[in-house]
Amino acid sequence: MLRKFVKYIRNRLSKPATPDQIAPATAAETEAATLAGKKRRRSRKPKKPGEGLPVEAAVAIVAAPWDPENFQVTPEEGKSRFHDFDLTPEVMHAIADLGFHYCTPIQAESLPHTLAGSDVIGQAQTGTGKTAAFLITILQSAHAQGRAAKIGTPLALVLAPTRELVMQITKDAEELSCHSGVRVASVYGGIDYQKQQNQLEREPVDLVVATPGRLLDFLRNKIVDLGQLRILVIDEADRMLDMGFIPDVRKIVNSTPPKEQRQTLMFSATITPEVSHLASQWTKKPVIVDIAREQVTVDTVEQLVYLTTSREKYNLLYNLITRDNLERVIVFTNRRDETRKLTDRLKRNDISCDMLSGEVPQGKRIRTLEDFKAGKIRVLVATDVAGRGIHIDGVSHVVNYTLPYEAEDYVHRIGRTGRAGASGISVSFACEEGAFYIPEIEAYIGAKLPCTVPEPELLVEPPRGTYNPEKDQFQHKKPEYRSGGSRPGGRSSSSSSSRPRSGGSRPAGRR
Repeated sequence: MLRKFVKYIRNRLSKPATPDQIAPATAAETEAATLAGKKRRRSRKPKKPGEGLPVEAAVAIVAAPWDPENFQVTPEEGKSRFHDFDLTPEVMHAIADLGFHYCTPIQAESLPHTLAGSDVIGQAQTGTGKTAAFLITILQSAHAQGRAAKIGTPLALVLAPTRELVMQITKDAEELSCHSGVRVASVYGGIDYQKQQNQLEREPVDLVVATPGRLLDFLRNKIVDLGQLRILVIDEADRMLDMGFIPDVRKIVNSTPPKEQRQTLMFSATITPEVSHLASQWTKKPVIVDIAREQVTVDTVEQLVYLTTSREKYNLLYNLITRDNLERVIVFTNRRDETRKLTDRLKRNDISCDMLSGEVPQGKRIRTLEDFKAGKIRVLVATDVAGRGIHIDGVSHVVNYTLPYEAEDYVHRIGRTGRAGASGISVSFACEEGAFYIPEIEAYIGAKLPCTVPEPELLVEPPRGTYNPEKDQFQHKKPEYRSGGSRPGGRSSSSSSSRPRSGGSRPAGRR
């Protein structure tokens, strides 16, 4: 009997309910279910631009072109406007977005020749706007002659000596090409090789910005083909020469079309005989554009030299930063160990800072630069690895904690402030050793540096608890024991064992 009852229950549960057995839903329940379904369907179909508007209004929203009439710059005597050149609306749109109004001297002098297709050798310091000059030329060429159609075959190449400079040029190129659709790729060492290869192989690239070493690797592996190159730019040619990159650059140039079939632009802070010799090999009837270096070192940067001692330099730096409440400062040193020690001392004084030198891994260097640009870091302590080509807006002060060995590096350092016509302040510390470099720097820039003794308030000792490198050195230095001397506890260095050594005393000389 029990088995029959269980079987009956199972049969009833397995049969679907008939329509008359289902309770009819109320009107409110039906309406709620309908609205819920509509809401779910609406969430899957996002609105498109102009949807729900009249056809004329929708077309205006989707395809509204940028009007150059909205970007008006008043003509001024002695100044060139970007309007004076026949630039595409896309390039002009980007220039307007970046807030450029008048050309810098290097732009005004070089653009008429580069836009006409002539080769140019430009002598100009960093911070004069030469990067925008050759990038605008490249963008105009892409518009006039078409963009790259084959993967791995760029139409323009910019060579730069350092990774930081490559990253900066790439950033500038992306900003100027944001409305042009020109595709930009950067190639440099220190980061994932495969990631850069994937970028080059994903789609055609119009412009490649590279350091010589990594680009040569891609050329050997046939990832990049320069056979269709139209424009070759060699930036910081003198720096390439100093760093020994010319053999690599020569191999790269030989991979491009003959100089008669390409446009070559070379920019250098100084045109040395070696640079001139290279230019004669790689360019055809170049136009020489020479921008006087005094425009950077005198007109836009206020320079001051404090005569001090090596022991007082840190006090002077700390008090300058805190007294004037400096928010974005680059402090230069000559050596990596100086950079490390100075960064540590500033951190111990609760000053937000970080370091940038050749020993810092590339990923960390990128993050440090981004944090400094974003205002997360107040002070950037750097070697000359950051001395060229790094464009960071709003750097108010550059401090030469140690004066550079080469006068040319002084110009590149202070060029981190007062860029593109803006004003800035350079402060240098001339200690017992650094004072000997001043005459050479003055001869190089063609001007006298104002030297003064710091006010007493700038030499006040920092707050208590400040890290003292000399004291710390003795606290953490392991004691050295000489042969025949006594060890702590009265034990002689010759009696390291409780038992006497056979054959006499322990040999001296091993320490």
